[in-house]
Amino acid sequence: MKKAVFPGSFDPLTNGHLDIIERAASLFDEVVVAVGKNTNKKGLFLPEERLALAKAAVAHIPNVTVGQIDGLTVDYMEQIGAQYIIRGLRNCKDFEYERDIAGVNSVLDNVETVLLFAKPENQNISSSMVKEISKLSSNRLAAFVPPVVVEALQSHFE
Repeated sequence: MKKAVFPGSFDPLTNGHLDIIERAASLFDEVVVAVGKNTNKKGLFLPEERLALAKAAVAHIPNVTVGQIDGLTVDYMEQIGAQYIIRGLRNCKDFEYERDIAGVNSVLDNVETVLLFAKPENQNISSSMVKEISKLSSNRLAAFVPPVVVEALQSHFE
């Protein structure tokens, strides 16, 4: 069985993330969306909120589950028996960053990283941009995030 992990902070989960998850689900027997903490950023949502939002956003995909990472992705992969890391690429900067992380992960533990290119309509979406838009105009979020995330952002900024 081919099991993959799609790690990220998902603060919040965007339509770009969801597209990568749906496409990965068609390639692997099981995909685990692994919600972690980005130590370089201050989070908008609490970890348990991000976990709940991710679960709600992927509920329609039968071979996708959601888990929480508290350490290294490779350690989490070993715990759950996953062999592949899924990453999405929006641009050249993403490629350079992901290439470096893939190299480090292959040294830490011999895992494969599978890169999926963002569809053109998702190439400009980032969680940071979504947060900024939601602060200024929460009624324009539907193009960028799943409905459950729209509701959460609207509640957060009310």
